[in-house]
Amino acid sequence: MSKGVPPEIAADLERAVRLEYWTIGWMISIVVAMGAVVGSSQAMRTALIEDMLSLIPAIVFLVAIRFERKAPSRLFPFGYQRVHSLSFMISAVALAAMGSLLLIESLMTLVRQEHVTVPPIHLFGEDVWLGWLMVAALLYSVVPPVILGRMKLPLARRLQDEVLHTDALMQKADWMTGLAGAAGVIGLGLGYWWADAVAATIISFSILQDGVTALRIATAELADGVPRELGKSNIDPEAEQLMRKLEGQYPAARIRLRETGRYIHAEVCGVDADPRQNLKILWPGMPERSWRLAQLSFVPPNKETRTGDS
Repeated sequence: MSKGVPPEIAADLERAVRLEYWTIGWMISIVVAMGAVVGSSQAMRTALIEDMLSLIPAIVFLVAIRFERKAPSRLFPFGYQRVHSLSFMISAVALAAMGSLLLIESLMTLVRQEHVTVPPIHLFGEDVWLGWLMVAALLYSVVPPVILGRMKLPLARRLQDEVLHTDALMQKADWMTGLAGAAGVIGLGLGYWWADAVAATIISFSILQDGVTALRIATAELADGVPRELGKSNIDPEAEQLMRKLEGQYPAARIRLRETGRYIHAEVCGVDADPRQNLKILWPGMPERSWRLAQLSFVPPNKETRTGDS
């Protein structure tokens, strides 16, 4: 394993990489199946776009891991931990932007009261309603992502990986997209013209919600905000424990924490360097999670520049 990755998470990281390759393979098969029967259904088209978007987190995760494994270089002396944060931002922007566009499109369809029909097709010598093939493709699109999402979720927590966590939550909840799309298609078959657009609205709102949540967390991370809890915007409990411990050891100091990717960097301002400190011993949480504390810096009193409270 490369110098860029702590040995404590090497095995989990390898498994996560394998799962993302499996995800890309399965999602391509789903996109092909959905594309073959998409027809004129807006719910079907929106579900297809969501499945295509599901490839983005997997791809950017693999790209980020490739950089994270690299050792620091002359041009990048601090390593490539920020690449992980950047990849998370890319995923978040893609989700939020596409969710917004799809939501506007589905709402405009409702406003204009566009009536969509799903015709029969000639298959194996018989006339078959295309909607049944759409429903079958939607049900197929649910099963692999749900299984993969449940497998990724515990790995994302152990790795403290925002990209993998967002990907896992999206896929774990993919059954809602499948059911909403199927309901929309069946609604069209029953003569409810609005059912298709309503289903598309539900799916696009789900995409937008995932994107906005991820965008808020990614922005805070890239702006050197205090470490956030995985998948949420509140402060990470492990970061709070670390801050309290440092405040107890250095009551006259000002403690600042920031997050780069999966790692925490701590700064003790207004105190001379303490050579006795050990990162593993200082970590207040479970010992197997001590790899998260990547750096502890001291800023002497005469060197401190106040840039705001952490």
